[in-house]
Amino acid sequence: MKLHIKGGRLIDPANKIDALGDLFIADGAVVGRQVGAGGTAMAGFTPESVLDATGCVVCPGLIDLSARLREPGSEYRATLESEMAAAVAGGVTRLACPPDTDPPLDEPGLVSMLAHRSRQPGFARVHPVGALTMQLKGERLTEMAQLAEAGCVAFGQASRSIVDTQVLLRALSYAATFNFPVWLQAQDPFLSRGVAHAGEVAARLGLAGVSVAAETIALSGLLQLVRETGARVHVRRLSSAAGLEMLTAARKEGLPVTCDVTINHLHLTDMDIGYFNPHARLDPPLRSQRDRDALRAGLASGAIDVLCSDHSPVDDDAKLLPFEEAEVGATGLELLLPLTLKWANECKVPLATAIGRVTADPARILGVPDYGLSAGQLADVCVFDPQAYTAVTRETLRSQGKNTPFLGLELPGKVRYTLIDGQLAYDGTQD
Repeated sequence: MKLHIKGGRLIDPANKIDALGDLFIADGAVVGRQVGAGGTAMAGFTPESVLDATGCVVCPGLIDLSARLREPGSEYRATLESEMAAAVAGGVTRLACPPDTDPPLDEPGLVSMLAHRSRQPGFARVHPVGALTMQLKGERLTEMAQLAEAGCVAFGQASRSIVDTQVLLRALSYAATFNFPVWLQAQDPFLSRGVAHAGEVAARLGLAGVSVAAETIALSGLLQLVRETGARVHVRRLSSAAGLEMLTAARKEGLPVTCDVTINHLHLTDMDIGYFNPHARLDPPLRSQRDRDALRAGLASGAIDVLCSDHSPVDDDAKLLPFEEAEVGATGLELLLPLTLKWANECKVPLATAIGRVTADPARILGVPDYGLSAGQLADVCVFDPQAYTAVTRETLRSQGKNTPFLGLELPGKVRYTLIDGQLAYDGTQD
């Protein structure tokens, strides 16, 4: 299909382009662009369809480094179809799936099955993260080489810790030998047994607290093992100012570490627990305003590489429980773009920089080369209206999980079109 996206603001962070122009697509790939063209045609190109992007931003499709699809094993919470519909409605064209499925992604057959199920027209591209240890128990290493051949882009433990540091050392050493990336959450399993940030709010509500030390102690040990092995490590779901300071120092030292922050920790604090709001029951817990402000500044400066949704659809029954018993997690695929724009607006971050944190920067960590809008690149494209608003309601969310602390809000930005392989996967003008 030959497609002309006309008159939009082209933002391509990987190629440092931010200008009005046109994009031309054929056979699933970008075949040309004209910056400053103002809606003119490309010589020798006759489009079969024209999308008017006047007043809209045209950028590469968003990449989410943490999105649970709940398949296999938890289809009662969400299905692959429902979460893929949520992804494209949010402009997300690629996503990384953590290994804590049921059963975990610790065997090549499971990875191949997930990859096969996700290869359907109109579905976002799925990049599985393989389990670092069998059954995520932190005892025996998986066959990482076989999992990589099956399609795993990295290896991790999702939210589970490896208590035995000898096992973690062996895992990082093996990964370093084959240059496999390892994605880990810095979380001490003994210090993280509470349900809220250890501060005034938790004390007032009588909730068991989780100290920032749960993150910094685990991070200190992890960084020391990175020094020992040289493994490439991506720290998932950073939550504290102290943790960010440690990672910043490690990067200045030259250690091969990157990190991300979730949309929830970028915008919310422990005060948002309110009166035991189960939608604010998250892992890691929401931290203080000082921590949130440090994470915002770190994402703006590039000290934090990527913003992710940490999409975790949960069924209503698991959330309608006392706060301590409610299941952790929030839906987020459809909110990644609006909450990126909200952060950019509030923190005066250039739009091109903000878009880069959810496109070019996660592409680099995934190992996806040349992710942008240049000729010859895959036509995975998001077209959104930055002046429109997204209403966050149970009715408008396409994800089967309706659990988010942002319910009831109107957020900036609305996806108009999502293209995958040059084909229209979502048309928001029909809503």
